[in-house]
Amino acid sequence: MAQTAYDSLLSPSQRIEQLTRAATNTAKKAKRYRKSLSGDNFYANKLATLRADATNAFRDLAPTSAGDSSVIAELLEIVFSPTSDSKQRASASQELAYNLRTTWRSTAVPKEDEGLFPLSLLAQAKRGYLVSIGRQMNGAYGMNWYDAAVVMMRRLVEISIIEAFEAKALEDTIKDTTGNYVQLSDLISRALAEPSFRLSRNTKKALPGLRDIGHMSAHGRYFTAQKSDIDAVQPGCRIVIEEFLCHAKRL
Repeated sequence: MAQTAYDSLLSPSQRIEQLTRAATNTAKKAKRYRKSLSGDNFYANKLATLRADATNAFRDLAPTSAGDSSVIAELLEIVFSPTSDSKQRASASQELAYNLRTTWRSTAVPKEDEGLFPLSLLAQAKRGYLVSIGRQMNGAYGMNWYDAAVVMMRRLVEISIIEAFEAKALEDTIKDTTGNYVQLSDLISRALAEPSFRLSRNTKKALPGLRDIGHMSAHGRYFTAQKSDIDAVQPGCRIVIEEFLCHAKRL
């Protein structure tokens, strides 16, 4: 089954439900036209393709427990088996839908360029650690782990600024008396004051907000980031990181 643009937005559990309905309909049509679901014919081949797609979607499900996984696997076997009768398939389909909408309820798995910053741009920087941090940031955002996403965002902003200073051989200006790089607040202050960067107006405007939400998620005792908090700073995140990586000659 070719995956459409709509299908790509579905979570693994939603894809399995969709494939289950397709398998049930295929079995009904095969019975109506007196065609076998085994062997080499249109309906048998379609069921086999649906089964393969469902198996792949099952692998994408976030596991809850070994017992739950076993139950889902057994139900999938019944739904997509060519030897199951109509009653068995219908019963397994209903039970599968119930489990998927309760125990296995999940959100769509984010693609690499979805989220807060496109990984394709970070990959151009040819620094594996940037891609790793970006993947964690986007993944945490996609899974609704907003404080984790903000902390990764904070790291990515911090590293991008350091990369820019290093590229201009100005790293000593952002180190403390012990030779360690200063914390984010000081990094941002020094970046804003560094004339060689000639930062854009949008970057200058975005940096304080990124600093503040980063501090609150990393250190705020009572603060819990919400989606709206991150969405408000996401455009600035994209602008700031991309601009500093350009100064670092990584893009």
